[in-house]
Parts: sequence; C-alpha cells; structure tokens
Amino acid sequence: MIGFSPAKINLGLHVLFKRDDGYHEIETIFYPVPWFDAVEIISAPQLTLHLSGMPIPGNPDDNLCMKAYRLVKQDFPDLPAVAIYLHKTIPPGAGLGGGSANAATVLQLLNLKFALQLTPAQLQSYAQQLGSDCAFFLQHQPCYATGRGEQLEPITLKLDDYALLLVCPSMAVSTSWAYQHIQPLASRTSLKSLIQLPVEAWKNHLVNDFETPVFAQFPVLREMKQQLYALGACYASLSGSGAALFGIFKKGTIPQSLPFSDAITRVCTL
Repeated sequence: MIGFSPAKINLGLHVLFKRDDGYHEIETIFYPVPWFDAVEIISAPQLTLHLSGMPIPGNPDDNLCMKAYRLVKQDFPDLPAVAIYLHKTIPPGAGLGGGSANAATVLQLLNLKFALQLTPAQLQSYAQQLGSDCAFFLQHQPCYATGRGEQLEPITLKLDDYALLLVCPSMAVSTSWAYQHIQPLASRTSLKSLIQLPVEAWKNHLVNDFETPVFAQFPVLREMKQQLYALGACYASLSGSGAALFGIFKKGTIPQSLPFSDAITRVCTL
C-alpha cells in the first residue's frame, strides 16, 4: 500500500513565549505544498525501513516512520510487522515538514492496511506524540496552528492565482539551535487576522520570527530572500526554522533562469 506525503510552508511564524514545560508557544499558518515523498508499507517478517532518494542523516531506526509504527503497536500488540519503503524527494531538515509528513502517512497506511478503524481524533493523538507539526499532515488543508504547532484550526485560504518557488540550500539549520536564539514576543496582531490581508500586503505584515537569528547566523539566506523579491515575488519568507525559503509569485511570473545554482529549487502550484 502506497501513500504520498506532502511538504508544507509556514505563512508567518510567531514565537510567543517559553512555556513551563520547556516548549515554546507559537502561532503559524501551515499551508500544504504539492511536493511529495512516497511511502509504501508491505507485510514482512520483521519491521524494516528501506530508504531511497535524498539521503537522510541519523540512525534509520530513529526515523519517524519507525516511531509511528512502534507507537501504534503499543496499542495493537498483534499488529503485523511491515517493511517501510520511503523515497525522499523533499529535502530533510529544511523546515518543510517532510519527516513529520512521512510519519503521518505511515499512520494512515497502517490504519487502512490493517483495518484498525482508528478515528480521525485517534490518528491526531498519535501524530501529536510524534512531532509538533505531524498532526497537520492529516488535515490536507491550510490550518492556523497554536500550542507547539499541534493545535489546529482549518482555515479558508485560496491562493489559486499564485505559484510557489521553493529554494532549498544545502546547509541545515538546527531547530533546537533556532529556538535557543529566539526572542519571544507575545503582544502583537494574530496571524489569524494578518493572513486575511491581500497577498501583496504580506511583505509588510507577515513575519517569521526565526529569520532574525537564522539570518544573523547565515547571511546567505537573507540574500536569497532578497533575491526572491528581486525576481518579483509578492511575498518571500523562511519556512519554519529553515533553511528552505520560498517566494509566492503571481502565476506565470516565475523567471525561467534562477540565481540559486547551489540550491534545490522547485516550482509548485498553490
């Protein structure tokens, strides 16, 4: 059984305050992007993970796909073993949510393949235990996210007249490092209101707080954002804590020639 897990971008990201449990309270708009990894699960004698496509750093046994299976098996001890085949096209560790999306897809595939009859609420509960943005990838629509990113409210946001240019540099930005260097700010206009402004006004109102520490540490990312605006983007931003950036353009206006020779680029419809 095969599933396809999408990427996401953050349209604004406010880090509001650090909570007593050590996490940060945030608000952001998650928007799904049609750039997909492929995930297949088949019955097997033992649990295994087979990787192809873009390399994924770290121990495969710690991959979120494996964690998703083990989490479900805690409640379903008779869950058969599977071989998980993951083909990566979304750059890992770029702020595009690829790993979380993979885990959410594994949850959905296990539920379908083995007729576990998990409700949407139960799937959400599993996803929230796997990652702050994992639950979003069960939604298939834009969401206003609060808490750690796991509290989700679907919103209506139509960007049919626009196209997306994603730029993924080879560098990686540690999310934990980014949070350590962030300066939370609680008192400001909510992104839930700001996202209702015309896209052309977002440049002056929609802020990703991670840009301040990340651009200070990696000035080349600031330059890439400026290049996106120079190319004609209506709005450009870091996604999550980076290092991926994106520009939102009017359809048909993304240039054929791009100045990002050392980065992976991808054009997507919205």
